[in-house]
Amino acid sequence: MELEFLKTDSLIPYENNPRHNDSAVRFVANSIKEFGFQVPIVIDKNGVIIAGHTRLKAAKLLRMTEIPCIRAAALSDDQVKAFRIADNSVSEVSTWDDALLKLELEGLDFDFSDFGLKLPDIKMDPIELTDEEEGYYGDERERTNRTYNLDIQSRCEFTKDFWQMPIIQNDGFVPKELIGFNYAKTSEKKNAGIHFYLDDYQFERVWNCPEKYVELFREYDCILSPDFSLYMDMPMQMKVWNVYRSRLIGAYYQSYGIPVIPTLSWAEKETFDFCFKGISKGSIVSISTIGVKKDKDALQMWKNGVKEMIEVIDPSILLIYGGKLDFDFRDAEVVYFENDTLRRWKDESV
Repeated sequence: MELEFLKTDSLIPYENNPRHNDSAVRFVANSIKEFGFQVPIVIDKNGVIIAGHTRLKAAKLLRMTEIPCIRAAALSDDQVKAFRIADNSVSEVSTWDDALLKLELEGLDFDFSDFGLKLPDIKMDPIELTDEEEGYYGDERERTNRTYNLDIQSRCEFTKDFWQMPIIQNDGFVPKELIGFNYAKTSEKKNAGIHFYLDDYQFERVWNCPEKYVELFREYDCILSPDFSLYMDMPMQMKVWNVYRSRLIGAYYQSYGIPVIPTLSWAEKETFDFCFKGISKGSIVSISTIGVKKDKDALQMWKNGVKEMIEVIDPSILLIYGGKLDFDFRDAEVVYFENDTLRRWKDESV
C-alpha cells in the first residue's frame, strides 16, 4: 500500500453510504487538531471513498487542502461493499477492559469528551499530597504556561510598542532548497531549509511542544517560521494571535542558534498594523504565492500586502514559495522556490 496525498475537493463520497455520523464531525476535527491526520482515508480504484466519510467532512471543517489516502485498488466491487459495511460496524461490537483502561488513563491530561468519547466510569486512585502541596495550584499554573508557551518567552526579545511582538533577528542566510516540515523527520536532504507552507494541522504540534523539535531542526540549514493561517473570516484577535505564534516560535528556535527566516503573511489592510512587527529593516524574509493566482480579490490583497511589507521592512532578499507573479519588488533580490508538493507529484508522474 502506498500513501497518497490528494486534494480534499477531489475525493468522491460514496453516494449510497449507509452510515451517517454528522454529529461526530466536530469531534473528529478535534482529534485531527490534537493528534494530526493519523488514519488515512481509504478509496477505491476510482477515487470513491470506502472508509472515511466523517474524516473528510472534518478535514473540510479544518480547511485542509489535501489529506492522506490509501487506494484499495486490489479489492473487487463486492469486497469494497463488504469492507465498507464491516468498517462502519466494527465499533458496535467493541468493549472496554476497565482494568487496562485505568492503566492507560493514569496521568493523562485530556478531556475525552472533546473527541466524542464517553468512557466507562472508572474511579482513579487519588493523588496523595504532602502538607506543603495541599492546596497548591502550581501544577495548574504550569499547565497554563505550557498551553500558551509562556515558559519560553524568557528566551525571546519583544518589540516595545503596543503589540509586543517577539523579535526574529536577521540571520543573513538563504537556503538552497526548501522541504516541508511534514518530511523533516524522514528526509535525507539535510542541506535545506524547513518551511511550514502547509495546512496548520500538520505543524500545530510544533506550537504544542516546541522543545521536542530543537534537535531535529539543528540537522537542517535553517527553518522558516511557521505559517499559521490568517483567514479573512477569522476574528482580528485570532489573526494577531497567529502572527504572535509565528514570531514566538521563530524567536525561540533562533535562541538555540538555529538560523530562522521570518515567514510573513497578512489579510486585510487592518492587519498591516501588526503583521510586520518584530522584523528589522533589511531582513531576509519569506512569503508565499500559493492560492492567490486564481482569485482576483486574493491577488489584490497579496499585492497590497507586499507593497506595504516593502515599505515597512525593505527586505534585502525575498524568498517566495510558489509560482512567480508579475510585481515590482523594487531593490529586493528575489529567490523563488517551487511548491514541493507539486514537484513531488510531477516526479511521481514521470
